[in-house]
Amino acid sequence: MTLDVQLVGSTTQMAVVTLRPGQTLYCEAGKFLFSSGDVVMETKLSAPGGKGESGGLGGLLRGAANAGKRMLAGESFAFQHFHTPGGDGLLGLAGVLPGEMRHLELDGGTTWFAEKDAFVAAEAGVNFDIAFSGMGQGLMGGEGFILERFTGRGSLLIAGAGDFIDINPADYGGTIRVDTGCIVAWDDRITYGVETVGRLNRQGIMSAVFGGEGMTLATLRGNGRVILQSVTIEAFAKALVKNTAKPDQQGLGALGGLFSGSRD
Repeated sequence: MTLDVQLVGSTTQMAVVTLRPGQTLYCEAGKFLFSSGDVVMETKLSAPGGKGESGGLGGLLRGAANAGKRMLAGESFAFQHFHTPGGDGLLGLAGVLPGEMRHLELDGGTTWFAEKDAFVAAEAGVNFDIAFSGMGQGLMGGEGFILERFTGRGSLLIAGAGDFIDINPADYGGTIRVDTGCIVAWDDRITYGVETVGRLNRQGIMSAVFGGEGMTLATLRGNGRVILQSVTIEAFAKALVKNTAKPDQQGLGALGGLFSGSRD
């Protein structure tokens, strides 16, 4: 039974799910917004059908091990599970940053990868795991090291920052170069890599230091689906810090306050 999902809003979206009897949805801590009174919420160490779901001490230890791996990757320790024992229930979910969401349908044969923190929720038939893109790529590409991996069959909800764009590299010569912070998700027909920005000469150093991209860019190759976001988490965090600094911490930028109105 396909999950009934409505994405509400424009660039600050939420997912409103009509949960029917027999359906189970799970999400990470912090992604739940609201539910109707007939929706049952339970907190567990694993996704539905995961290794921690089996009973006994062995199942508990396996669930704790998987939860520990998620914590090392910066994910939540436990999942929240939702189901309704009676009639249809209503459930609201969202990401943690202002931005768009995507409702993906996994067909049982395609694997999806996403940057950490992209996962919002999934049906019980979707398997959530942590993947690593390789130590070399991780050290070079920063955000590309720790990934979320999704397999199985069912609905998957992911979120990011700003507006989304869907691109197939095959439509543009087979390769696209991307700031690592702009990547939200891609399917397993895409190959992910990292490359340096220019050569280690004067122009290369100028591009790396003053171009805002550092020394590396991500490369996405193949004939598949890539989802990118218009706002990087790093840029968003820097903007918040810059605009919440005290006047005496802003240097010459504080002069703008003299001409833009009074300050408390």
